[in-house]
Amino acid sequence: MPNPYAEAGVDTAAGDLAVELMKSAVSATHNASVLGGVGGFAGLYDVSFLKDFSRPLLATSTDGVGTKVAIAQAIDKHDTIGQDLVGMVVDDIVVVGAKPMFMTDYIACGRVVPARIADIVAGIARGCADTGTALVGGETAEHPGLLGPDDYDVAGAAVGAVEASSQLGAHLVKDGDVVVAIASSGLHSNGFSLVRHILGQRGVGYTDSLPEFGGLVGEALLEPTRLYTTPLLSLLDAFPGAVHSLSHVTGGGIAANLARVLPVGSWVEVDRATWEPLPVFRVLAEMAGTPIEDTEGTWNLGIGMFAVVAASRADEVIASLGAAGMASWSVGAVSTSSRALDGFEQGAKGVDGGAVRLTGAYAG
Repeated sequence: MPNPYAEAGVDTAAGDLAVELMKSAVSATHNASVLGGVGGFAGLYDVSFLKDFSRPLLATSTDGVGTKVAIAQAIDKHDTIGQDLVGMVVDDIVVVGAKPMFMTDYIACGRVVPARIADIVAGIARGCADTGTALVGGETAEHPGLLGPDDYDVAGAAVGAVEASSQLGAHLVKDGDVVVAIASSGLHSNGFSLVRHILGQRGVGYTDSLPEFGGLVGEALLEPTRLYTTPLLSLLDAFPGAVHSLSHVTGGGIAANLARVLPVGSWVEVDRATWEPLPVFRVLAEMAGTPIEDTEGTWNLGIGMFAVVAASRADEVIASLGAAGMASWSVGAVSTSSRALDGFEQGAKGVDGGAVRLTGAYAG
């Protein structure tokens, strides 16, 4: 019999094959708390352990990868974009001190190509496994006519839990706290609309090979987002009370994201001389013909996370992060002294937080 849905452009058989291809990767993220396996209408997660909390708080986050997916599509490389999604979602959970429990994903595409969908989900599963997060469900939706045959977008959501007394945030930050920067792996998943605009203006294609990018432009730009959750949770366990707040440097850039986790009335001057921006940022800024400082509100420039820590514990925090493979360094200190705040960025994303500005010149 004719299949009207197939005639409309939706291939349910391809969707079923995609599920089969991804099943083992998804199942590998499951632990004893996951019930029901793969394929249910809803994912089930046993939270009985929350009965042992004095005051359990649930933390949730949702996000996507943005226009970075356009580069993955352009060079037909889809095995890292899933890690980007986990980084954007799960690493927001740890910012409040919470341990992630589970995540779900959503992939919208113009046409289900089973191997492509399986590559995307395998990347999500690897990121979930690296962060101790169970991938308990997801959805792949075929949207012919709305999206091109090779177009797709990805999004996800995660849930974690934290004891109320262990919640991190601006309420813990004190005068004199040290701001520790933790290195990024590259662009992560923010500011790609600007990246694509710059390359378009210069006539540079993603499949071009340029020495400035160390090879193929697209592959360099797809460097996956660094995952911070596991080393940060280990740090919080090893040094209780040392870390007062964390900031994930994503959309909005450096100053705005740090300002969000500082208390009103406090300020920080971030010293640019304490680090050298990664080469990819300098190359792109030079291509754009703009000072790299002009991109501080868009790109992370080599800082993926900030930790605001007690001054007496800063050295051991930096050493611990370094031992976990996370390069980190002090960029400044919190002050609550009275001063004019001209040129500072104050709060962001609806948060009336502290004030931050970057000073000096970058190293290198």
